[in-house]
Amino acid sequence: MENGIKKTPSSDKINCGMKKTPSSLFSITELDDFYFQHLSRSPRLNIERKVSLDDCSISGNLRHIDSHESMSPMGCYGHRAGFDTPNSTSDNVYEPHMMVVAAWEALRKSIVYFRGQPVGTVAACDFTSEEALNYDQVFVRDFVPSALAFLMNGEYDIVKNFLLKTLQLQSWEKKIDRFKLGEGVMPASFKVLHDSNKKIDTIMADFGESAIGRVAPVDSGFWWIILLRAYTKSTGDSTLSETPDCQRGIQLVLSLCLAEGFDTFPTLLCTDGCCMIDRRMGIYGYPIEIQALFFMALRCALQLLKPEGESKELLERIMTRLHALSYHMRSYFWLDFQQLNGIYRYKTEEYSHTAVNKFNVIPDSIPDWLFDFMPIRGGYFIGNVSPARMDFRWFALGNCIAILASLATPEQSIAIMDLIEERWEELVGEMPVKACFPAIDGHEWKSVTGCDPKNTRWSYHNGGSWPVLLWLLTAACIKTGRPHIAKRAIDLAERRLLKDGWPEYYDGKLGRYIGKQSRKYQTWSIAGYLVAKMMLEDPSNLGMISLEEDRAIKPVVKRSSSWS
Repeated sequence: MENGIKKTPSSDKINCGMKKTPSSLFSITELDDFYFQHLSRSPRLNIERKVSLDDCSISGNLRHIDSHESMSPMGCYGHRAGFDTPNSTSDNVYEPHMMVVAAWEALRKSIVYFRGQPVGTVAACDFTSEEALNYDQVFVRDFVPSALAFLMNGEYDIVKNFLLKTLQLQSWEKKIDRFKLGEGVMPASFKVLHDSNKKIDTIMADFGESAIGRVAPVDSGFWWIILLRAYTKSTGDSTLSETPDCQRGIQLVLSLCLAEGFDTFPTLLCTDGCCMIDRRMGIYGYPIEIQALFFMALRCALQLLKPEGESKELLERIMTRLHALSYHMRSYFWLDFQQLNGIYRYKTEEYSHTAVNKFNVIPDSIPDWLFDFMPIRGGYFIGNVSPARMDFRWFALGNCIAILASLATPEQSIAIMDLIEERWEELVGEMPVKACFPAIDGHEWKSVTGCDPKNTRWSYHNGGSWPVLLWLLTAACIKTGRPHIAKRAIDLAERRLLKDGWPEYYDGKLGRYIGKQSRKYQTWSIAGYLVAKMMLEDPSNLGMISLEEDRAIKPVVKRSSSWS
């Protein structure tokens, strides 16, 4: 026991050969003692890609979990500076765009090292800001676009190190105000502290005890599973995902989500602040972002889990949940012109199994803006559905993930793209992409956000434009056969993103102004651009983050079953 945290018991010795078979097992403890010293000597895999579209200072009680020898020199926020860019071993046959070169240089400056090995990227390298706040930490969700960029560039070590380090953090005991969190909870972020005098590196993790609102991240575990699958697809090597530690990590995350309780819906009940929108924004209940990520993580787990031992029963539970979840989301979260007209004509106070208005939604609760916003052609998954409540706001991340995970049927995926084209000014504007639409203001803003000064109208999460979402939009465009939409969005971003210093977000109805509290050199803005650019130039990259439609999960939902 160190600082009130239990360490994972040591396990069997690992096979240190460069070529590992599925039977040669890693253990987290021994990787901490041995693996990181030798990882950099591992040869890169030469992958023949298949051309297929589917296939801040730390405050609070952050936990010290490990101490090792420190390495220098230092870069952003005191982290070691990155290596040369772009990767000299990558097969770039074209002259890279000037902005691409600048993006790689900025991304490498954000790399964080632990014991001389890269383990992630900080949230931002904003030297214009007086305080680092928590932007000098490695966030799980923020690192995903960075990881995809590195994978697409043939740099696997940093992604593998990140997956293993966060997996190790998952195993520690987690307490907030004397309350113990679930065993499978992944950290929201971690920070590497370098003591140049003692030559010691120390890692501290945040499981929500230092977050705004003290909310544990529901999405971290899902992103971890999705990234593990992306790493496996990119390298073509399942050795890592098949280790007992990774198998158990997946099991722990999903066991939390598949636990039986009082809920009558297959969706996942969540509080405000548990995902990308990490402040109070009225997304409590069943936010679309979490449901889409939950669905995608379940599908990725089906590919990653070995059908034996404890995983056998879990796989059956996953399939059962996927059937129920896909039906529920496609039936009740989907909105298009016909569905809207059905809700407009709802009768209330309906009982029994014959009820059409199953959630007792009052038609007068439909906001006025929606009638003008909804085009005849197009549709989307609304933000939330729960008793007597429908949040009709558009959320970009949830809808893009729904397309990539094939939670959306092919017809629904096309309809989402149709909506984006029809409502380009509202959803994309001058700087891609709106996190949500529309913004809330006045009394609604006061009651929904708690008068949050950062989430004022058309700013931050409340209708702000986030460049990081460019990679998700691009991936969705490629999957639906609309690459021209992605190119148009990327062209918009290239006009200002570099010149403005890679801001975290933009303000205004059109995303015209750099966010009033936006950090510069935001790492996921940089990585999001790189991933979008590389994916558009080589669509086969989509395979690591996209899932084909599973025919076993029936995609067809009759409108008469729920909306007639």
